[in-house]
Amino acid sequence: MSLITTLARMEAVREGRAQPLTTVRHRHLSERPLAFVPLTTAGETGAPLGALVGTDRDAPRLLIVAQPRDRDLRFAFLAELAEEIQPYLDSYGDEVELEERKETDPETGKKVPVQVELCQDAPQLLVPSTAGVAFVRLLGRSMRFRRTAEQDPETPFPAPARVPLLGRWLTHYGERARVPGSCLLLSLTESLSRHWATGQSNLEDQHLGSLLAWIDPPEGVPGAEAALRAESERDEDGRLRCPPAGPATDPAFDNKLLAPAMSRYDAARTEASQGVAGGSARLRLAEAELRGLIESQLRPTWDALWRGVDLLRTLPEGARVADRWKRDRWSYTGHRDRVRAGEPPQPKLDDAVTAAQKLAARETAQAQLDAHEALDDPLVMAGRRLAGEAFAGEVIDVEMAWSDAKVPRPRPLVTIRTEDRPHLAERVKLHRVTADGRAQSGEFAGHADLDGADEADGSDEADEADVAEGQGDAEGQGDADGPAGADGPGRALVVRLTGGMGRGKQPEPGTVPEKGDRVCWTLFEHAPRGGPELPDAESTPWTHGGPPDTAAPAQSPQPDPMTEEDYL
Repeated sequence: MSLITTLARMEAVREGRAQPLTTVRHRHLSERPLAFVPLTTAGETGAPLGALVGTDRDAPRLLIVAQPRDRDLRFAFLAELAEEIQPYLDSYGDEVELEERKETDPETGKKVPVQVELCQDAPQLLVPSTAGVAFVRLLGRSMRFRRTAEQDPETPFPAPARVPLLGRWLTHYGERARVPGSCLLLSLTESLSRHWATGQSNLEDQHLGSLLAWIDPPEGVPGAEAALRAESERDEDGRLRCPPAGPATDPAFDNKLLAPAMSRYDAARTEASQGVAGGSARLRLAEAELRGLIESQLRPTWDALWRGVDLLRTLPEGARVADRWKRDRWSYTGHRDRVRAGEPPQPKLDDAVTAAQKLAARETAQAQLDAHEALDDPLVMAGRRLAGEAFAGEVIDVEMAWSDAKVPRPRPLVTIRTEDRPHLAERVKLHRVTADGRAQSGEFAGHADLDGADEADGSDEADEADVAEGQGDAEGQGDADGPAGADGPGRALVVRLTGGMGRGKQPEPGTVPEKGDRVCWTLFEHAPRGGPELPDAESTPWTHGGPPDTAAPAQSPQPDPMTEEDYL
């Protein structure tokens, strides 16, 4: 947790209301997202109990499993879920636009431009919390290997064709959700806590009702009191007014209401199967009772989810959010192509190269997300400045200089007065965005006094002078206010521009800041790139298991055999 986030949380406790962490929205919100609020059964991992799903906030579809221990009812629930979600996922696959990309020619090995399809938009799934994201991933794993009658006519329990297909899509969405900045599968608690700081812990922020109570509390009610009500207030029947639906159920609800209702359902089901008079009517009544109970636990979370969407829409979208959403569109388009090409479902375990590629891609995406959020949002940039990863100030002097190369290149020296304390070292790389949106690079050249006289240029003498005057520490970092000038306390940093000025002997107009301009330099790259390319799966080294065996299906590694030492 950054210092500015900690300060915002302390401010939220004092004010009794969540404090903003951003000035813009850093997550994409679709115009027509599909909300999915699942509910699971206690005692069995991943056993669905019910769900509300749909794109219409006023008319969701309720799906229930009246007896989760009955596998036939659970399979019927998955089939109904596929009937509801799969058409929504398929509806974005046909509207495409042409994009030019460079691909390797297999004959020449050179990069050549080709026209490829890119879906104009992509479907977006919304779940209440990060636990809902994990449940979506679990559903995908349990559904994508189901056999259909077309695949295996002799399978004992064939699944509808949409069930394994939805499992592949949910697996893809679950894996994509692990990429920082991706918005195909969005958790509302994660998105809201990214934009607002509450006065409670991160674990408590996973309760959607409690989180919303801090962000938008009732009039005259402090956020802590409103959050406590959301977590613990019950109605006359003992049900929570704001159930967690996370996707686990409330234990009191399970013991007092759900378990007796399921017992009545089982008894009525037994009577109906035995042909007892009135058994079918009692079965319908018992099922209707279960539907009402499950909906009572889902509907408050459903309404809270859309309330959170409304709060997020009040923030303007960040400038670089569209670029990250375009990568999500590429991801959706690529999986659409794999499904239409008839490729097999995702394996249970990734090979060594694929796992390394995913890890490298996520690390790069995290660095890009951190940079984009800081560049889009001055409040986020303030946190990076407070951490010593950026500095902003006013240009007080510009001195033209050139490199000593055979063909001299412009290397202007820009002196900036700042009150920030960046972690600078000699010739450290710096980056900024110019007024026209282009990236410019530079390097730290040293300190200067506020009268304009150059003290350093990255020399050791300047570092000793900084220490003597109390401006820097043993590593040459400014840790105290510099000498007071006519305009007040601060420090002057000299930056040598090294790029972003064109290719001529003179810098292009507007590429060199002028005296009096306000500039912001960062120590992090604005467009970080990944590491070196990894080998193909067929070239996996023996240290990582060797090439995958394509002849045999992928299997989990067998445990070590038992020995006498394993017994006491």
